[in-house]
Amino acid sequence: MKAVHYSSNPQRPQLARAIRRLERDVLRMGALVEQSFRLSHQALFARNLTAADELPRLDKKIDRFYRQIESDCTAIMTLQAPTTQDLRCLSAFMQLVRDLERIGDYAEDLAEIAIKIFPYAPHTCLSEIEAMSLHAQAMLATSLKALGDFDEAGGRRLKHLDDTVDDAYDRVYQTLAQQRDVPGVVEPIVLLALAIRCLERMADHATNIGQRVAYIVTGQRS
Repeated sequence: MKAVHYSSNPQRPQLARAIRRLERDVLRMGALVEQSFRLSHQALFARNLTAADELPRLDKKIDRFYRQIESDCTAIMTLQAPTTQDLRCLSAFMQLVRDLERIGDYAEDLAEIAIKIFPYAPHTCLSEIEAMSLHAQAMLATSLKALGDFDEAGGRRLKHLDDTVDDAYDRVYQTLAQQRDVPGVVEPIVLLALAIRCLERMADHATNIGQRVAYIVTGQRS
């Protein structure tokens, strides 16, 4: 992924360098979140519990980036008297890294679900949930590309892509909720309901990132 190129005030080279460092850190954090999402997918759908074991380590790295970026944004705002345009960028960064951090948390939740559901036979709706996960991962990649390119149109497109995940959530939830004569315990049904909720929220946060990119570029909120 290429680095963001943000047009800061050329008369303030120190401020411009500080914002460029932030941009790079946000994208590094985004790459870790993408990796955590992929691992949670492998854990849940390929039943790869080794992948699940990697999530806590990754989540700690993501959390460190989140705290550092938030601290750096606050320091720049406080000490370097940024312009209105720079403030808009910094405030959007602080919001979107929170979205990234939450996606990482949900990935860890999915890995825990994968461990708990491992002893049970795969459910018939698992393939539809897997497609939901792949679409949400593609949304995250699209949101980060929009950030990397400062692509307003790409950022706004996420809102339409989110409809696919929302529709899948509704279908699978109804399938799970209306299932009759469940043999044995209902735990796998409950776990899958939690999994689709995690995926739906991950897609929402990817959509938020796209909207924040559009705000950086235009100054207008959706």
